Amino acid sequence: MPRVVSLFLPQWPTDRLRRRSDAASLPPDRPLVLVGRDGNRRIVLAADTIALNQGLRVGMPATKAQALVPGLVVQDARPQEDAQALDRLALWALRRYSPIVAVDGLDGLVIDITGASHLHGGEQALLVDLMQRLDHAGISARVAVAQSWGAAHAVARFVGQPTNVVSAEATQSTIAELPIAALRLDGAIVDGLRVLGFERVGDLLAQPRAPLTLRFGPELGRRLDQALGILNEPIDPLRPAEIVEVRRSFGEPIAAAETIAKYIGKLVGGLCGELETRGLGAKRLDLLMHRVDNTMKSIRVSTALPVRDPKRLNRLLCDKIEKIDPGFGIELMRLAATWAEPLSPKQTISWLIDEPEADISDLIDTLSNRLGDGQLYRFAPLPSDVPERSVQRVAPSAPEVGESWPDHWPRPARLLTPPEPIEAVALLPDHPPASFTWRGSRRRVRRADGPERVFGEWWKRDAELAAVRDYFQVEDDAGERFWIYRAGDGENLDTGSHRWFLHGIFA
Repeated sequence: MPRVVSLFLPQWPTDRLRRRSDAASLPPDRPLVLVGRDGNRRIVLAADTIALNQGLRVGMPATKAQALVPGLVVQDARPQEDAQALDRLALWALRRYSPIVAVDGLDGLVIDITGASHLHGGEQALLVDLMQRLDHAGISARVAVAQSWGAAHAVARFVGQPTNVVSAEATQSTIAELPIAALRLDGAIVDGLRVLGFERVGDLLAQPRAPLTLRFGPELGRRLDQALGILNEPIDPLRPAEIVEVRRSFGEPIAAAETIAKYIGKLVGGLCGELETRGLGAKRLDLLMHRVDNTMKSIRVSTALPVRDPKRLNRLLCDKIEKIDPGFGIELMRLAATWAEPLSPKQTISWLIDEPEADISDLIDTLSNRLGDGQLYRFAPLPSDVPERSVQRVAPSAPEVGESWPDHWPRPARLLTPPEPIEAVALLPDHPPASFTWRGSRRRVRRADGPERVFGEWWKRDAELAAVRDYFQVEDDAGERFWIYRAGDGENLDTGSHRWFLHGIFA
């Protein structure tokens, strides 16, 4: 089932201008409008949220806007620069979220996430991630996902919530409540429908199509069918000139898995040749398949390091053939390296001189493409004395950070997050516990080592100025080994609660 994201950027021109200007030239607390010419008149072409809240509107004369709002910041509109910046934003979304991304008008993007949302934790998680990144960049946005471009476009622009997920079953009921302007109709058609008393999409759905088509032409019925998902609306994906791409069209549509695999191999060979000419290696490949029913299917594979080995890339793509639905046939295949980095030839090392290092990047690529982005990682040390802060997740092929864990005391293979409270019996404050109860099971301590004293990081927050932990390695009667600590030094209550916690388990 198709799933399409529509990203709406209501204040894109002003947000873009504020991002590229310093705070002195555009104070964030002052209203901002962008003006341009309409014939001989200077009118407001864009306004930020502050200006809109003070009663300014797009289309009003610039002189009236300046008279209504004292201290208004007025800048010239630059629609060409806005369009170029929107293209760059689309390229960012292409590399991060989906192989099929296109600019949607002057104020948004459309992203086909069919079969790709699970790589980001689901549709809601993808929308939240997208919104958080835009908000961090200072860009106002609303986003919606639905079964069609038309429905997602309408919901993103005419429903006030920041994120909206519309199921296929709820598509008709959702868009029925929206105004007819949500259907992306020509302004003259919208005005004509309002004259006849139509205000919402549901009013049109309840009417027979023939009289409406006779009066307003086929555009009205086409937009209705596109919004309902009855009529396919292909998305022409963004493809900048710097992206390396090869394509293959077919006189007769292909559908068999063996045939698809054969032509994937040919496309990969051609792409690797072009990459070698440019001195590049692919880190992400997008295979787009245009079907005869005017729909597009895509698969995406990524690599940990730049690669241009045809066998390796062909295997990664062919592993996903079972996910390809050819429908009634594929008439065009396009393979693009949407993320490529410089890759210079490597000198062959003689095994008689040096032992070659094991290259596990192929295994990393295979597992990452099966499990999804971010699901495969390794742990790396961080410079911190507090155990739970001394570890971080990094990509499997990330370079070494130059740090190491303490070697004077061993660390457990597994840390519990957060540490779990236990009931412990200790003879003296500086002695390990003689026994402890964890998760309802009492364990008698047979051997113990410690304490290892860990102090709080006072430079991070005042609450850790006097914080102390005393860690012990203990072994119970069954031979299981644990890492436990007491919060505090055992004497001064200011250093901690003196409660016991289990923080780790040794292998």
